[in-house]
Amino acid sequence: MKKLIAAALTGALVLGTVGTSVVFAADDDKTITVAASETPHSEILEAAKPILEEEGYDLEVTVFDDYVQPNEVVESGDFDANYFQHIPYLNSFNEEKGTHLVNAGGIHYEPFGIYPGTKTSLDDIADGDTIAVPNDTTNEARALLLLQDNGIITLKDGVGLEATVNDIEENPYNVEIVELAAEQVARVAEETSYIVLNGNYALQAGYSVSKDALAYETSDSEAAKTYVNVIAVKEGNENSDKIKALVDVLKSDEIKDFINEKYDGAVIPFDDSDTAEADATEEATEENADESADAEADTTADAAEETDAE
Repeated sequence: MKKLIAAALTGALVLGTVGTSVVFAADDDKTITVAASETPHSEILEAAKPILEEEGYDLEVTVFDDYVQPNEVVESGDFDANYFQHIPYLNSFNEEKGTHLVNAGGIHYEPFGIYPGTKTSLDDIADGDTIAVPNDTTNEARALLLLQDNGIITLKDGVGLEATVNDIEENPYNVEIVELAAEQVARVAEETSYIVLNGNYALQAGYSVSKDALAYETSDSEAAKTYVNVIAVKEGNENSDKIKALVDVLKSDEIKDFINEKYDGAVIPFDDSDTAEADATEEATEENADESADAEADTTADAAEETDAE
């Protein structure tokens, strides 16, 4: 088993505490080991503990302050699951690192936001301003897309979730994009004009989406599906009883109520029915289009036959 940089506490570890300990994945099927970011992920897991305990499961949570180790420890088998990332990052990590991690269930969505740095309004943006963004692949693209949505930059057509600073096509304010590790972005608020933050790091830094964000992704946007935060496990474990139990509890009404009450819109429970409804609508639209096309083809064929008969 790997040595992990973590500090041992009962249940969860406090972010920023550094120590060295050996963490072993529990062999007991009634113990669920999860690697998580501190806010809001570990907090949500802590709220789920007593519910899982009633179902006979012991949930053990370890907090990490980076985006790499939580995937490595699940891939190695040291942990059963992790809870810190959205699907684009998970897919990107698998592709880059050759890991075999899969989505076991979508739990929540965190709006990405632009927050004040040395300036407190986007109306005050000026030539040469600096904007700090996360430097990991998918989150940097997400930040750049949000800046584009607010008229600060324009990206090349079609770059989407692969956008980098090299894809900035128009930069009317000549802003300087400062690329930093996601956990470092909030720390430069006093040194840059604006900062663009992941939802969990915004919460950790004490920001409120509804009160502090100058602009953010809306809850009814496509981002809610694209950037849903998931329980990730090693491929083949997604249907185990304990992982199903974990996901079911995290998607329960009790946990949804906890999320809504605690985070005031900064974290939004993910509802699978929204996706199912959207998929059903899209499917129905496609079927109607096919039926219309078939009907039109039949009408054309009938007209041709009448012409031939004449």
